[in-house]
Amino acid sequence: MKAQTLGQTGLKVSPIGFGAFKIGRNQKIKYPTPYDLPTEADVEKLLNAVLDMGITYIDTAPAYGLSEERIGRSIAHRRAEFVLSTKIGETFRDGESQYDYSTAAVRESIDRSRRLFGSEMLDLVFIHSNGDDDVILNHTDAVATLCDLKQAGTIRAIAMSAKTVEGTRQSLEWADVVMVEYHLDDRSHEEVIAEAAARGVGVVVKKGLAAGHLAPDEAIGFVLRNPHVGSIVIGGLNPAHIQANVHVAATISRG
Repeated sequence: MKAQTLGQTGLKVSPIGFGAFKIGRNQKIKYPTPYDLPTEADVEKLLNAVLDMGITYIDTAPAYGLSEERIGRSIAHRRAEFVLSTKIGETFRDGESQYDYSTAAVRESIDRSRRLFGSEMLDLVFIHSNGDDDVILNHTDAVATLCDLKQAGTIRAIAMSAKTVEGTRQSLEWADVVMVEYHLDDRSHEEVIAEAAARGVGVVVKKGLAAGHLAPDEAIGFVLRNPHVGSIVIGGLNPAHIQANVHVAATISRG
C-alpha cells in the first residue's frame, strides 16, 4: 500500500487504517455480531501483525475502553512506525458514554493519552462528537483548547470527527483533518470531502463498511477510489480479514 499525506499535516498514512475499538471495548456496540474482548497476549500479537502488514495508521479513543493503554503496552517500542490518532470529548465508564468538552476535561484527556502512549507529542487528536456538532464547535472550549495545545507543541495536528455534514463543513475553518462517515449507503459527505481537499484538509473515513453491514471488497474500493480520501479506518480482531482488506487496498489505483 502506498502511503498518502493527510492534507498539509505531513503525516503519512496507509490507505487502510486500523480502528482499535474492538481491542478495548465490547459493550454498547453497533456491530451486527457480538464478540469477546481479546486477551493482552492476543492484542499484542494482533497489533504487531497489523504493523507487519504495512498498516501505518492506528485510530483509538478514550471511549474505546482499554484500547489506549493496550496500544501503549503492546507497540510503544515500534512507535516510529505508525501514525496514532486519538480523541477528546467522550469517555466510557460503567457501561455508559460521558461527554465533556471543557478546557479542563480536554487537557486531562490529552495528558492521559500522552501518558498511556509514552509520547510527549500526540500525532493527531479528533474531537469526538456526541451528535450535537453545533454546540461543541460554537459553545464549548474544545476547539480553542486544541488550538492552544497545538500551538504549544503538545499535538501535531488537530481534527474533528463530526456527526453532521454541517459540523464537518464548519470544522474546515480550523481543523487539519476531518473524519467522516462515508460509504455506499451514505454519500452525504461527498461534497464536503471535496471541499476539505480543496482547502488542504486531510480526510479520514470512518464506518466505511457501515459497521460491518457492507462487503469489504466493494466498500473499500468505493471509498478509496475517491481521490480526496487519505485513509479508511477499519476495525477487526481477525488478522486474516485485516490482511484481506490490505490486499484489496493494494489493488486499487489511487491516481
